[in-house]
Amino acid sequence: MKIGIVSDGQYGERAFEQIRRRFPTEWILLPYPSSPVVDEIELTIPPCDLYISYLRHPDIAMELIRTGIPVLLGINLGPGFIAQAHEFNPAVIGPETMCSVLPNTKFCQVNEYAKVFGRPVFYLVMDGDRIVWCKTIRGSPCGSTDTAASEISGQILDQEALSRFALSICHNCRAPRFGKTCDKEKAGIIHLEELMRALKGVNPKKWEELIQVLEKIG
Repeated sequence: MKIGIVSDGQYGERAFEQIRRRFPTEWILLPYPSSPVVDEIELTIPPCDLYISYLRHPDIAMELIRTGIPVLLGINLGPGFIAQAHEFNPAVIGPETMCSVLPNTKFCQVNEYAKVFGRPVFYLVMDGDRIVWCKTIRGSPCGSTDTAASEISGQILDQEALSRFALSICHNCRAPRFGKTCDKEKAGIIHLEELMRALKGVNPKKWEELIQVLEKIG
């Protein structure tokens, strides 16, 4: 499956570097129009099985959507835009964040991508309260999952370690502020939830202890 990362140059570089390691991937750079409204658009792009759009201009993004190829919106332009997009192309996915995508859509191209990139899945090796190894099975396309997993490996798992883990995600997250729903704090929460899910599978006692702590601090 070939993936096209479509950008106007502001976002998408790190996603391209990550995704190209697992899929044939093409970097597609389009100009960002100076006008808020573009009437005539000639879109010439290489054919791909899935496009991931980091386009900020809604008219250009809509023209990409009109190709009929499945499109994953790396920049979510809001529910109104997505509703309009579905009139031209039902295979448009506007995730809350790029680390919330799951392989459970109606579109095989999106599902194939989301087996590798999306809502994180961790594999933990524990020695008592210490994380010996935290391996990313599925992670965000920006690479923040791998960075945070590497940093928490070897650490005693306590409230402080969880806070550092979530802050690492927020620091390295590339969720664009331009998006209507994407934000770094949500990305941190998603990763923390999935780390705790992995912990429950290998050390239920420690999971229960930390869940009680997290509930107290909200």
